[in-house]
Formats: sequence, C-alpha cells, structure tokens
Amino acid sequence: MLPHVTHDPRFERLVFPHVNLEKLTSGCRWAEGPAYFPAGCYLVWSDIPNNRMMRFDETDGSVSVFRAPSFNSNGNTTDRQGRLVSCEHLMRRVTRTEHDGSITVLADQFDGRRLNSPNDAVVKSDDSIWFSDPTYGIDSDYEGLQSPSEIGANNVYRIDAATGKVTCVVSGRVQPNGLAFSPDEKLLYVADTGATHVRGLPATIWSYRVDGARTTGDASLFATCPEGLYDGFRCDIHGNIWTSAGRSVFCYAPDGTHLGTIPIGEIVANVCFGGPRRNRLYICGQTSLYSIYLNTRAAV
Repeated sequence: MLPHVTHDPRFERLVFPHVNLEKLTSGCRWAEGPAYFPAGCYLVWSDIPNNRMMRFDETDGSVSVFRAPSFNSNGNTTDRQGRLVSCEHLMRRVTRTEHDGSITVLADQFDGRRLNSPNDAVVKSDDSIWFSDPTYGIDSDYEGLQSPSEIGANNVYRIDAATGKVTCVVSGRVQPNGLAFSPDEKLLYVADTGATHVRGLPATIWSYRVDGARTTGDASLFATCPEGLYDGFRCDIHGNIWTSAGRSVFCYAPDGTHLGTIPIGEIVANVCFGGPRRNRLYICGQTSLYSIYLNTRAAV
C-alpha cells in the first residue's frame, strides 16, 4: 500500500515521499478522540466500547491504560492551560481533568434537559469550548446507555469560559460530529454523519462563519465524502483539513480541493497533530493507533 496518493500538486509540499505510515498499537474496539500533551510527550485516546482511555508515550513507545472506567469517553482535546477536555457518552457530559487529576463537569444539560451524548470538542482562543452532541452514546448499550433524547435535537454547543453558560451555536444538522476551527477562527467546520441514521444522506463537512461567541449566516457545504463517513478532523497551519474519510485520511485545501489521500486500511475515526514540533499526525483507526510525519504542523 502506498503511503499516500496525490490528487493535487499542492499535496506534495505537505508529505514526504520516503516517510511511511506507522502502526503503533492495536487491540481497541473503537479508537477515538486523540489528544496530545506536549509537556509530557504523550497521546491520550478513547477506546469507547471498552470503557477506557489509552496512553501512548512518545519517549519509549509504550502503551498503557490512562483511565478506566472512562464513562465511554469519545472525543478529547486539550485546553489552552494543558488540561484534558473529554466528551463522555455514558454520563452525557463534557468534563475537564484538572492538573491535580480531579474532574470538573463543564456541561451536562441544555435548557434544563440532559445532553444526548457529547461527541467531539474544540477549544477557541477565548477559552470557550465548542462541542457536538449527536445521539450515538444513547442509541445503544455498546458505546453508552440506550436512552431517549431529552432535547429532541442534535446540536453543537458552546461553553462560555467565564460563566459556564451553555448556548446552542449550530442546529439543523442530523448528526453533528467532528469539529475544527480554521486557523483564524473565522470558520467552524462541522461533520454530519447523519447517514448512519438516514439512508441515502450524503456524508458531509459544513462550514459556518464565526462571529465571536456565535455562528452567523447559512452553512456552506465544504466537502462530500465519496465513500464511508467523515468523522473527526484537524486543521494545519495552512488551513488544510486532515480528516477521517472511510478507510483513509483525506487532506482538503481551504478552498475545498481534495489534495491527497493517506490509505489506512481500516475505518478511521479521528486524527490529531502531535510530536515536539506538532508535525506528527496521529490517526485513530477502528482497532489501532497509527501515525505519520508530515511537512506541516498543527494550526494551534
């Protein structure tokens, strides 16, 4: 299998012809939500059905259990103070792990009703946390606990850093999933994986204009997946989107051009940048953790 496939000459400036995809570990049931901690040179990710979070140490390549039980955690990220932010299916909440190891609940309700099952989260430069809330954690007992939706809608929300207030910033999506801001934070990208619930619905990524604490205007279709689903993704410093796409990772330019493909060989759930220079793309496949070094780095 080729390490990458070029669709546009711009992709050649982002990859190395001699660098291969590395399989770092396996044994997960559904790997998701990678988050990198530069101070410790390690990566944390979720193994949702196994109700645990795993840890990969870059210094020696060792893999260990970071947290169990994890309350069927899914998406993870780090805030600007280096703390872990997690979306928990089972508890239907967003939490923050403090530096002393204690856990703070950031959001578990909206308008007095329980959230569905927070899925993915991103942190903006104003320290606000934006998270998606589809129903995957309450659809069955495999990734959470089968339960009815109290909200009756699947939205994207914002947690205000100063007040903790939760507001709805994106509505009207079928199953909002992966999230990322453009490097200048003028755009919020949202994946919609509603094809899992609506037969024939295209798998898409949408962009929303951001004005401070809210989105404005109508959503713009950014990309449609030719096979499988988009799930989690990240932006690099040039504004390119590196996204899960079926059994591969796709790279899109800010103008929506599909620049290149990195075949993985199993369903891809999510990605994030790591390494001391933030130029190592970590990839959560369904059962395994992979990485590849790129000639670009994380946007933040």
